[in-house]
Amino acid sequence: MAAKPKLYYFNGRGRMESIRWLLAAAGVEFEEEFLETREQYEKMQKDGHLLFGQVPLVEIDGMMLTQTRAILSYLAAKYNLYGKDLKERVRIDMYADGTQDLMMMIAVAPFKTPKEKEESYDLILSRAKTRYFPVFEKILKDHGEAFLVGNQLSWADIQLLEAILMVEELSAPVLSDFPLLQAFKTRISNIPTIKKFLQPGSQRKPPPDGPYVEVVRTVLKF
Repeated sequence: MAAKPKLYYFNGRGRMESIRWLLAAAGVEFEEEFLETREQYEKMQKDGHLLFGQVPLVEIDGMMLTQTRAILSYLAAKYNLYGKDLKERVRIDMYADGTQDLMMMIAVAPFKTPKEKEESYDLILSRAKTRYFPVFEKILKDHGEAFLVGNQLSWADIQLLEAILMVEELSAPVLSDFPLLQAFKTRISNIPTIKKFLQPGSQRKPPPDGPYVEVVRTVLKF
């Protein structure tokens, strides 16, 4: 039996959370080693595991993988979440990149000053409602299927749901003007593997808090 994938990262969302989502949606069990000290990080660097000196790091299929986008692409292809051909794949890439841009705005906000953080959250909500969600509402309308690409679940669907839930943590009624996205959220959330991941006690991480921010700052020295 193949070893479970092992994820090396902080005990929080950051750039690893989308990787957790993709594995969970694929029904793949994984282990985690949490980065808590500068010494752990320096040892990973010394051992040559961090290609560009950065985490996430994922150990899978005899490889030590870094760079979030590369890891997500590999997992999507491995677990049949990457479309049926190149044309579907490039659309999945476009949609995933778009949601990643939105999610990274949310991910970096807790590291800002209180005033900057508040301004960031206002900008995020504005961008979500005027730039990102209208695009996905139109995609769902034009495509006329249950999923964003083709007629089966893909990385793009999983990551869009992740992004929606992150924005809803900032403003619960953010989808009020987007009925197709509301239905999409309900539909994808009820896929058994995803429903399980959304339950309390799963490996899904909560929004970043003060202690998480301090650990990241201490380990990465910024």
